Amino acid sequence: MIEARHLRVLRAVASTGSFSAAARTLGCTQPAVSQQMKALEGSAGTPLLIRTGREMRLTQAGEALVRHATGILAGLTAAEEEVAAIAGLRAGRVRLVSFPSGSSTLVPAALAALRAAHPGTRVSLVDAEPPRSVEMLREGDCDVALAFRYGDAARTEVDGEREAGAERAETEWDDLVVRPLLTDRLVALVPEGHRLAAAGTVSIGDLADDPWIAGCPRCRRQLVDVCEAAGFTPRIDFATDDYPAVVGLVGAGLGVAVLPELALESVRPKGVVAVTLAPEVAREIVALTLPDLSQVPAVSATLDQLTLAAAR
Repeated sequence: MIEARHLRVLRAVASTGSFSAAARTLGCTQPAVSQQMKALEGSAGTPLLIRTGREMRLTQAGEALVRHATGILAGLTAAEEEVAAIAGLRAGRVRLVSFPSGSSTLVPAALAALRAAHPGTRVSLVDAEPPRSVEMLREGDCDVALAFRYGDAARTEVDGEREAGAERAETEWDDLVVRPLLTDRLVALVPEGHRLAAAGTVSIGDLADDPWIAGCPRCRRQLVDVCEAAGFTPRIDFATDDYPAVVGLVGAGLGVAVLPELALESVRPKGVVAVTLAPEVAREIVALTLPDLSQVPAVSATLDQLTLAAAR
């Protein structure tokens, strides 16, 4: 196998014309140069140098190798410099995927702080809800996934299935590095003129007779699970992934909804009252990455800034 250090020695011999001169240029001994040239010729399987008097002359094979060595060594130097820049966070790329309410609240603050601290690090952002965002991470389509899960999201009608579902929920991210960010409580949204608008706190069962506006598919399943646990099946009149649309529909008096507090931060509720739910229903917000990626400086820095943004 031809090694880069041998190519550097060959190039020095070619440019200086002798082992001793090459040794002075490289800062090593003449026997060391001779030994490395023998090793290189052994790897190449053919003579690369011919002694003519006091000088060394390249064979045809030697000329070809020196010609290619220039590009190889230049590329290697560039690669070493790029890796050093990435390791020192003077460069780097992070592909981030996030669910919409995370993209509008946690992500902007985190990326602004990351750019201020490490302006050479580039971050791209794509919106995706879990479980698709987690699939993208495992498939290599992103480096960090902002995701969420509900503590009882796996609830089903059969107790045995509930236990199996809960176990799956606890282990679904076992192969990933999980950075907990925050606990996001759900609140009930009712129109301003609703009978419970001034209640302050309600149970999910208090809204059993109301029409519902549901959110994203995972949130929709969670809503049905919580309502069924309270003894009723919600009548879902509208379903949309767009949180402002949910708020708008509630404000127009078309139904009630539950939304995470994080989602409300980026929406200006108009004609809507947020009411606390008791008992509390919440989702866990986390940042996910692969174990190997967690060692990459730019990825680690992104996780740190997301953690700080969540704390704020």
